[in-house]
Amino acid sequence: MGSYNSEMERLRQHFKSHSKTREYQAHSAKVHSVGWSCDGRRLASGSFDKSVSIFTLDRERLMKDFTFRGHSGSVDQLCWHATSPDLLATASGDKSARIWDARTQKCAATINTKGENINITWAPDGQTIAVGNKEDLVTFIDARTHKVKREKKFEFEVNEISWNKRSDLFFLTNGQGCIHILEYPDLELQHVLKAHPGTCICIEFDPTGRYFATGSADTLVSLWDVEELACLRTFSRLDWPVRTISFSHDGKLLASASEDLMIDIGEVETGLKVCDIPVEAATFTVAWHPSQYLLAYACDDKDSYDRKHDAGILKVYGFSSE
Repeated sequence: MGSYNSEMERLRQHFKSHSKTREYQAHSAKVHSVGWSCDGRRLASGSFDKSVSIFTLDRERLMKDFTFRGHSGSVDQLCWHATSPDLLATASGDKSARIWDARTQKCAATINTKGENINITWAPDGQTIAVGNKEDLVTFIDARTHKVKREKKFEFEVNEISWNKRSDLFFLTNGQGCIHILEYPDLELQHVLKAHPGTCICIEFDPTGRYFATGSADTLVSLWDVEELACLRTFSRLDWPVRTISFSHDGKLLASASEDLMIDIGEVETGLKVCDIPVEAATFTVAWHPSQYLLAYACDDKDSYDRKHDAGILKVYGFSSE
């Protein structure tokens, strides 16, 4: 246990001296989704205001670079290409998905889909983008030709979608607390894991490829072994449905957030708490940087009476506080 204890102590000490949060005005309305490019140089945020903001990280400074406009509905989720640091995909309620190029600062493609989209995921091999809509239809898009390859309608509430690291298995979390695992590209059902008694809300794979985690309405986060498909442990420090989770670049930390007034950061190997980030409202989205302990996140607008107050703020935790 000695080595674990010293590792835990190292992590805790790091965040004692790196506990500063910086705030950035990113949008005019609430931020739904945040994500870092694979090289960690850019941070994107998608908002209810229909736009996507791109920030550039230069050492300890984050600067707003430009804004992508074009969606005619709320931008509910975004994801970057796993290996091309300029390419970003977005899902919107306007019945489209878009691919953007941060280098040219232009929209590279608009793909029309059948319904209002709420989630999006880019396969790690870069070849396919899957987008899910409010009617539980998942559309698979060829990322090169921008054509719809196929669609599949599910008979249950699809909450979030993701691929494994090899891009040959496709995961869905559903309203019955299950994780459905389908082979890709044939979409044959391989496994159904009964993960939680409550709705399974979010799913995330760790960068090392060993684990995935799911967050649920039962307030728990469960950690799973990818090969064995066995639940290894649960994180139970939140009191509200877990809306968003993210693994750190080294797979050592798992951040999870909800309507609790804190974001929990736990150690993956033990489940123990490393630290937490106090927040003033429900947190919609969290994302660790791909090579540093910097966590981007966005909360609900604090003041529901005065909508302009604190709307569209993006935050990053983990800057040096010394």
